[in-house]
Amino acid sequence: MPLSGLNLEQYSAATAPMGYNLVIASAGTGKTSTIVGRIAYLLESGIQPQEILLLTFTNKASQEMISRVAKRFGDIAKRIECGTFHAVSYRFLKEKYHISLKQPKELKVLFKSIAQNRVYPHQTSTPPYSAQYLFDLYSLFLNARNNESFEEWLSARGSDHGAYIDIYEGIFEEYQMLKKQHNYMDYNDLLIEYAKEMREHPCPYQEILCDEYQDTNPLQNQVIQALEPKSLFCVGDYDQSIYAFNGADIAIISSFKEIYHNAKVWTLSKNYRSTRHILDLANRVIEKNARIYPKSLEVIKTSEPIPPKLLVYEELFEQYQGVAKRILSANHPLDDIAIIFRNNSSADGCEALLRELNIPSKRKGGVSFFDAKEVALMLDICSVLYNHKDMMAYINVLSYGSGIGSAMGKEIYEGLSALGNGNARVGLLRPDTSIRPFAKRAKNAQLGLFDDFFTLQDVERFDIALRTIKGHPILAHPKLNVEGAKFLEMFFELVSSCKTNIHPTNIITQVARSPFYEHIIEQLCLQRIKGKDGSMDFARKDEVREKIDRKVVLLQDIAKGYENLGRFLNAMVLGSSENTQGSGVNLLTIHASKGLEFGIVFVIDLMHGRFPNLKLIAKGGSIEEERRLFYVAITRAKEVLYLSYAKRDAVKNIDYQPSLFLYEAGLIQEAPS
Repeated sequence: MPLSGLNLEQYSAATAPMGYNLVIASAGTGKTSTIVGRIAYLLESGIQPQEILLLTFTNKASQEMISRVAKRFGDIAKRIECGTFHAVSYRFLKEKYHISLKQPKELKVLFKSIAQNRVYPHQTSTPPYSAQYLFDLYSLFLNARNNESFEEWLSARGSDHGAYIDIYEGIFEEYQMLKKQHNYMDYNDLLIEYAKEMREHPCPYQEILCDEYQDTNPLQNQVIQALEPKSLFCVGDYDQSIYAFNGADIAIISSFKEIYHNAKVWTLSKNYRSTRHILDLANRVIEKNARIYPKSLEVIKTSEPIPPKLLVYEELFEQYQGVAKRILSANHPLDDIAIIFRNNSSADGCEALLRELNIPSKRKGGVSFFDAKEVALMLDICSVLYNHKDMMAYINVLSYGSGIGSAMGKEIYEGLSALGNGNARVGLLRPDTSIRPFAKRAKNAQLGLFDDFFTLQDVERFDIALRTIKGHPILAHPKLNVEGAKFLEMFFELVSSCKTNIHPTNIITQVARSPFYEHIIEQLCLQRIKGKDGSMDFARKDEVREKIDRKVVLLQDIAKGYENLGRFLNAMVLGSSENTQGSGVNLLTIHASKGLEFGIVFVIDLMHGRFPNLKLIAKGGSIEEERRLFYVAITRAKEVLYLSYAKRDAVKNIDYQPSLFLYEAGLIQEAPS
């Protein structure tokens, strides 16, 4: 029975009179059980299932709730309208419109085709936004605005693009017109059109339930208000509002009583997840934020609690190593352990050191350390040096050359292999000049104008630009340009200079210092400092390069445990295979950890500047949101909580101070300077 299992607070909220009810459900207080209990109460009160609308943050959450209701009421639970705002909107609109629903990345192509044809005759010292950045900005505007025009909204964000507003709005107008002509809709359109429809029809629901109400953005709130619900049951926690970057507005939950007259606020205070010590620490920090609604958590667990432990390390790499070793000796199920971090870069060291100790891990909320381009590049180069038959490594490395894609990279590898009588390394360094590396292709009628493209070229055409591979047969490739030829020369010089019978750490060092690797890393740096608006932020280049160098240092440290290159590469492949199986230690951004819980939690890199993230605060964030992120991170822990920081980053040559939150938590007594 959904209602019989509730505590007194949950039962009081779940059986509240119809009207406007807000339930403040802090971490671990049983909000899902309360929502399920509320639905049971409505059904037992005679409300038909189709007269109930359940809005959730994910479709998975709604399915879980409905399945729990179905255990008591059977198949009628499936008649409850439920899902995310977008799912509910789509189900209604598809009956009336012939919708062709498109992903944002698809519609971005249409948007760019419009925006790139615009001319800006009166440019100011501030260049206009790139098409890609303008697309993302327009989407955020639709989600985050409160009845302002685009010009008003942009101005409030401190933008000085007033001179381009008319052109921007013209792009938006044409974009919307073309979408309408082709029946295209994106996620924002679903909510906008659904809200329009609901304003013209009486609300079909006796009650609307909204989960994760603190993460509602203004566009979603407009949908709720357009429905004009007779009864509204919202559940959320203002201390867990962490999606401001996506348009979520904490003012929506904080102004509930002002928006809905005669509203009642219920509070769930009994925490079933965490121990007393963990909750005490969480409360000490979050109470520094303004209390929107009063609440005080009560611990239900009766087991003897383990106090949260602060781990202090001299150096950043030592921290990651220390965390990995603690996990190795924990004798605890790995799936019930989480390492939680504020910034994606924090996970790289932990992932690398876990793999070094053969501890499987799975990463959510960021790019895997081993999937980073610079790491994959280094491992591919090492594989090229070690194994002349690794065609994919050759293709991956060669595709970085100007005008050389994966298809051409494959042709070059096959050409080198032919020149070396089956050995690509020999074909590169000591080619058999009596062999033609590229066989002339048969004519293909489907290629049209390009069917004769594969005419072999004179290998001497690049001589003026080259030093060491003049006349190399591989230069006969017809699509090779002068920059590609220079790239192949750097590749030749790297392979010819690297010794493969030395320690893997030394090989990585050799590669990292080579002009070939440096050339590719320069490309990656320039890609990463290019903003969405097309501008180049050269002030960030040193920071980007430092992050790349840090990954190389991590690889060198891992390689220290292996005597030869082959064993090192095999260990990296085996670790990668384990990582993709979806089991092991959980590596999570704070946003990805929300709603989850673990027996053991490590919150790492608690250094001032990194967490709280001062750069994001300077760009419009707030210390209050950073504090809510800290609160969410530590309340994922059920039994054991470790908080860690390092005093120094040897790669960046930076000294760190502890996070402000460690002082607020009482784990460090001295006030920060």
